[in-house]
Amino acid sequence: MKEGFQQLQERVNLKFRNSGLLKQAFTHTSYVNEQRGARIADNERLEFLGDAVLQLTVSEYLYRLYPDSPEGEMTRLRASIVCEPSLVRFAEALEFGQVVLLGKGEEQTGGRTRPSLLADAFEAFLGALYLDQGLDAVRDFLERHLFSQLSRDGQAPLKDYKTELQEKVQQLSMGALDYRIIEERGPAHDREFVSVVSIGKQRLGKGIGRSKKEAEQQAASQALTAFAKQYPG
Repeated sequence: MKEGFQQLQERVNLKFRNSGLLKQAFTHTSYVNEQRGARIADNERLEFLGDAVLQLTVSEYLYRLYPDSPEGEMTRLRASIVCEPSLVRFAEALEFGQVVLLGKGEEQTGGRTRPSLLADAFEAFLGALYLDQGLDAVRDFLERHLFSQLSRDGQAPLKDYKTELQEKVQQLSMGALDYRIIEERGPAHDREFVSVVSIGKQRLGKGIGRSKKEAEQQAASQALTAFAKQYPG
């Protein structure tokens, strides 16, 4: 696992001064629960801090990028950047799921690819980086790995997978899309929704999110991945 964290730092072009902070950022509660007697901290506190750091840095970025945009528009843009599907996309691109420390049960149920877990790890990583090297280091990291991926045309800066899927099925004359929430799970303060998108009886994709909208976006994303394999180009 030490080698995995080393490779992660190479991927993101960073070197943590406190390697313990980096490890904590990727330590899930399920892992801690199985290490009885060991003094190991999970990443929830770092996630809390990282969420605030992310909100601040994204707000600052939008404030400078769109000097004439009203508050409401910047709020909408910020929400589209910091929502779970977006954070999952960035976490997957950086292969964060490979280094998360999980309990055996969480590992067996697919926790390494669970959207909420990946989004939490991304925020926890930002919290750890902030404590280790300060706000400028966080800004630099986000500029290289997040802001550089956004559209600069003043529109929604990240892909709207539902719209993209709608356009795809229209091009193929496949029929009307139907999104359904098939499961709600977890406690009220940490709810997860499972959505599927179908055309008639054909299921195209399945997604999980902290809100119904995020679950639908994840389902649409999975459907688009399948389409890319079935209809290349």
